[in-house]
Order: sequence, then structure tokens, then C-alpha cells
Amino acid sequence: MARSPLPNRTTGVCARDHRGDSAHVERLRQDRDHFLVRGQKHHGEHVVNRTGRSPVDRRAPRFAFQRVAAALRTGLCPADRAFDCFLPDELRTVSSQYWTPLAVAKRAAEWLDDLHVRTVVDIGSGAGKFCVAAALVRDCRFMGLEQRSRLVAAARTLARVFDVDDRVSFVQGAVGEAVIPVADAYYLYNPFGVYFFGPPDHLDGDVAFTETRRARAVAAVEDLLRRARPGTCVLTYNGFGGRMPTGYQRIQVDQNLPNELCLWRKERTPTKSEGRTRGNVKRARRKG
Repeated sequence: MARSPLPNRTTGVCARDHRGDSAHVERLRQDRDHFLVRGQKHHGEHVVNRTGRSPVDRRAPRFAFQRVAAALRTGLCPADRAFDCFLPDELRTVSSQYWTPLAVAKRAAEWLDDLHVRTVVDIGSGAGKFCVAAALVRDCRFMGLEQRSRLVAAARTLARVFDVDDRVSFVQGAVGEAVIPVADAYYLYNPFGVYFFGPPDHLDGDVAFTETRRARAVAAVEDLLRRARPGTCVLTYNGFGGRMPTGYQRIQVDQNLPNELCLWRKERTPTKSEGRTRGNVKRARRKG
């Protein structure tokens, strides 16, 4: 959520997209701050995505997505509810519990941009909020991996609504089963916490969450990070349920967000002896 009032400033996106209708542009300028900080009441209009599938929240005013996008592109942070109204109702109501806050996506994108990261994979991307929001902040390419088909469909629609589907894609697959592509950076928002806390029945009825699947998924991520090339970055928000492999250094941390956001970078590949030592420790723990 926004941490401070937003300054009253003109955004280029609205002016470019509606330069033929000066009265409309002026109206957007007048109510932009009220919408971004406090939300905006329904004025009898609704947004329907261009594909005709998965309509977004009917309370979202026409052209509001351009105001949200413009704010993120110019370094501002809209209220989460201003972004979440473009999600289907059942996904919007659980946003504060399951989806990345805009302040987190903004900070993560800024950190990655400082390191010249160009490709990012979100492991367990859910409704696609992190990928879409971060893509509006910086020009990286994002790919989300998600095992639940209805969330993949909603994420793809969200990317189209915000016109970032040329740089943001979503693939259906489970960690530990699907092939995770090589990327400059990986994002992990406690993707396996659902195995402990339980999923909402209306979102996850088509997926069986078992301890075996959780252990396999965590092991797969640890192995992915262990094999990653030096220079690979990893963003963890509220952890990921496993241990960062040897060779990663934490180079950024923000504890002023709802949960802790950390940026890790692989500085070197562990030696064979370090790898064997770590493996022996794990086996000893399992025996104990």
C-alpha cells in the first residue's frame, strides 16, 4: 500500500493515450490523486478485457488502469486496491494475504534495475501481480510459473489489461515437475507457505497440497539456485521455505515493508568439499 500522499503531477501516459480528448485528460488530472491514494467509487462504467475472458472487477473505472500504470512508471506507488480492482472478485478479496504488495514489487524492480537484470522468473506467480506491477516500474522481462490453471488465466488477462504482455508471460507448471528457465534473477514470495497454512478452497480445489509435494518443490528450488551461474540474483519476500545455498550473499534488505524483502546474489560456485559438507549435514539432520 502507499506509504505517503502522492504529489499532484501530470503523467505522460494519460496525455499520450487521450491527447485527442483534452477535456477527458483534464478530468483524469483532477481526480488522479484521489483515485490513487483513496480509491474511486464506481461511476456507472466498467472495464472488460479485450479477450472477453475473466472480466475484471466491475468497480474499476474506465481508463483507470492507465492512471495506475502511469503512477508506477513515474516512481509513485498507488494504493494496492487501485491495482487489485483489475483482478477477478475471488482473487481481489485475498490479495492482501497471497499477492505481492505494490510497494514490494516497486522496491524489488528498482533493486534489479540497479544490477542491470534483464530477465526475472517468479516461482509461484499466483495471480501475476508481482510480474505485471514490476514490469510497469522497470523494463525487465518477466515470466511467472504457476501450477493452478485459473490463476495462470487471470495473470495473463492482467498482463493484457496493463499492456505489458509483450514482456510478461505466464506458464502453467509445478515446481519440481516443470522446467524452470535460466534467468538473471528469481523471485520467491514464500511460494510453499500454502502447504502449511492451507489454500482457500475456491482457488485451489484442483491441486492436491501434500508434504511430499512441498518437500520436492523446496528441494527443486534449492537445486536450481545451487546450479545457477555466478551473478544470479534471488529476491525472497517472507522467505521461501528452504535454505539459500552456499555462495550467495545478501546485498539488500528492506524491513520497512509488510514482510522482509531480501536481495541475494551468487558470488561464487561452492567447491566440491563445501558441497559434500553441506550434504553430510543434511543427511545427519534427517537421521537425527
